[in-house]
Amino acid sequence: MDSTLHPTFTMKPSTTNIARGDGNIVAGKTKEIAGKVVNSPELKAKGNLQQVGGQIQKAVGKAQKSQGD
Repeated sequence: MDSTLHPTFTMKPSTTNIARGDGNIVAGKTKEIAGKVVNSPELKAKGNLQQVGGQIQKAVGKAQKSQGD
């Protein structure tokens, strides 16, 4: 297949980290709520940890962006 017909789009690492961080925050919040609904402290804790990881990943992306990534 000719690559000129279907160009590849690559995001900057900063944009990728911000987007994935947001995704992890949303997924973590979903797990946290599900853990509350089904009364599962373990699932709730996993959701909280995933949210924190997402916040860290998003912060890394913002730092990369501020450095001119």
